[in-house]
Amino acid sequence: MPNAPRRIEIVAFEKVQLLDVAGPLQVFATANDLAGFEGRPLPYEPVVVARTERVHTSAGLELVSHPLAEAVPLHTLVVAGGWGVYEACEDRTLVDWIGRRAGSAQRTASVCSGAFLLACAGLLDGKRVVTHWQRCDDFARRFPKVRLDPDPIFIRDGDIWTSAGVTAGIDLALALVEHDLGRAAALAVARQLVVFLKRPGGQAQFSAALSLQERDGRFDALHGWIVENLRGELTLDRLADRAGMSLRSFARHYREATGRTPAKAVEAIRIETARRLLEQGMSVTRVALRCGFGSEETLRRAFQRRFAASPQSYRERFAG
Repeated sequence: MPNAPRRIEIVAFEKVQLLDVAGPLQVFATANDLAGFEGRPLPYEPVVVARTERVHTSAGLELVSHPLAEAVPLHTLVVAGGWGVYEACEDRTLVDWIGRRAGSAQRTASVCSGAFLLACAGLLDGKRVVTHWQRCDDFARRFPKVRLDPDPIFIRDGDIWTSAGVTAGIDLALALVEHDLGRAAALAVARQLVVFLKRPGGQAQFSAALSLQERDGRFDALHGWIVENLRGELTLDRLADRAGMSLRSFARHYREATGRTPAKAVEAIRIETARRLLEQGMSVTRVALRCGFGSEETLRRAFQRRFAASPQSYRERFAG
C-alpha cells in the first residue's frame, strides 16, 4: 500500500537484553515521532514479538509482546540477544519460526548475541557477521561456516544485518533508518536521542563528540581515519591532504560543517579515546602514547581542561 508503514518485528525471549529490544525500538519510534511532527506519514510500525504474551528481560523488566505472526506482511525482522539466547537457541519452535519469517522479510537483522539465533536458523552460513566481542570465540566454535568479523559496530551482507554488543543495536537501527529514509532523517533521530549517528572504527574504537557528525557526512571517513591514526602527527596539512582538499578550503569547509577547527576536533577525539582507555585501566603513560599526546604532561593539561581532573585520578575513580 502507498505510504504504508514498514512493519518492524523485534523478537524477544525470556532473559532477553532489555536494551537490545528498547534501543532499536526507540530509534524507529523516534523516526515516527519526527515524521508526525512534520505531518508526514509514519514510516514504521515497530512491534515486539515473542512466543509468550509476556517476557522477562534480564534486567527484571517485563515486556508485553505480540504473538509470532506468519501471514502479516513484514519489512524487517530484528532478533535481539541477551543471556537467555542459549536457551532460546534450543527452542526449535522459535528457531524454525525465525527461519520462516526471515524468508518473508525484506531484510533480517540481529542485535548483539541475537546472531546466535540467526545462525541456528541457518541464515548466516557464508555470511560476514559480527556479534558481541565477548561471545565471538564461542560463536566461531559453534558456527564455523559463518564468516565472523569481531570488530565492526555493525555489518551488512546482502539482506542480513548484524551488530555488535548491546548499544550497537542503536547504531544498527540508525543505519536501517538511513537506508530507508536518508541521512538527514537518520541524523535527526540521532540528535533527538543524543547519540552518535556513526561511530568511527569498530568495537575497539571510540567516537569523539556528536557535534562532529555533520549533515552530508563528507568528513565521516576522515574522522574514522583519525581514530585509527591517533599516534601520528595529525597536522592540518596532513588532514587536508587526506580529505583531498587544499589547506585553506579544508580549514574553511571543515569548520562550517562541524563548528570546530580541525585542531580542536583532533583534540576532542584524542581526549575521548583517552578517557575510554583510562576507564579500561590502561596506564597513563600508555594512554598518552596510544592517543598521540606525546607526553603525559600534554595529556594531563588537555584532560584537566576537559574534565577538571587529572588522568591518574580519573583512572583511579572509574577504571573497572
